[in-house]
Amino acid sequence: MTGNASTERLSRLLAMVPYLLTHQGIPVDEAAEHFGITQDDLVHDLELLFVCGTPGHLPDDLIDARWESGHVYLSNADPIARPARLAVDEAVALLVGLRTLAEVPGLHDREALEGAMAKLSEATGEAGGAASAVARAVAVDVSDSSSAVVLETARLALREHRRLHLSYLVPSRDERTERDVDPMRLVSVEGRWYLEAWCHRAEGVRLFRVDRIEAATVLDADGTPPPQAESRDVATDLFRPSPDDLVVTVDLAPQAAWVVDYYPVDAVEDAPEDAWEEASLRVRMRTADTSWVHRLLLRLGAGARVVDPPELAVQVRDAALKALARYA
Repeated sequence: MTGNASTERLSRLLAMVPYLLTHQGIPVDEAAEHFGITQDDLVHDLELLFVCGTPGHLPDDLIDARWESGHVYLSNADPIARPARLAVDEAVALLVGLRTLAEVPGLHDREALEGAMAKLSEATGEAGGAASAVARAVAVDVSDSSSAVVLETARLALREHRRLHLSYLVPSRDERTERDVDPMRLVSVEGRWYLEAWCHRAEGVRLFRVDRIEAATVLDADGTPPPQAESRDVATDLFRPSPDDLVVTVDLAPQAAWVVDYYPVDAVEDAPEDAWEEASLRVRMRTADTSWVHRLLLRLGAGARVVDPPELAVQVRDAALKALARYA
């Protein structure tokens, strides 16, 4: 039995016990129809229930299931007699998540999402009512009008196979670039939207963060990507090095050497003799966004020093001083 089949069967068994307890003597065929399975499958489930129960595994600890008469009788299953219900906090978390998802710009099939929220509220009973009230009171702002416009423009270009002109911010250089691209797809990774496209300026496939696209215009030109344009695996290859990336050089003390095992680095070498006295390694990293580098360096504290670019070293020092000032 596959993992999915096992999970599906477990869910069915957990729902079957309270149902059969409240429908004692139900005909086998009617019970099978209710759960959307064959009578043979129902009998197999009952045979499994017959050897399930509370710890101890003595006869009095096991569920008693009988179906030989063509009618199903269940007993000794009080611990799971009530249908599973979500707790209020669980229902709130799910409903808030769904309501947040409903506010994502460019979301398709909003009707299906609203239907799921209605079913969840109904299925959770009293907890669902309380959860809906709390979820409505929780405000999660995911609105970004400019990103919403860019998403809709990109979707239009994809549907009509048209080229796009982008005004794109390269944060590593604080530079706004103009480029024409042939859109390939829109993908959402870790809560951010990306446009994957063939960039005519770079003559290669690039990923553009939608929130960094300052403007997008559909051009009156064919936007079919060239044959050599291949999509990347965003799960493992999201941060492919780009000519637009900033190269950061950092010296690491021995206690910070773990960085090279957990972060993508371009090069690792022994720290030169003229380096900071506690440095053991010098590493070079590429990044399109220095925000994560800031966080990493603040986390490393005295275990790292920025060698290049010098403006990054100043930014990290200032951030550290501000953090220390708050403790005062």
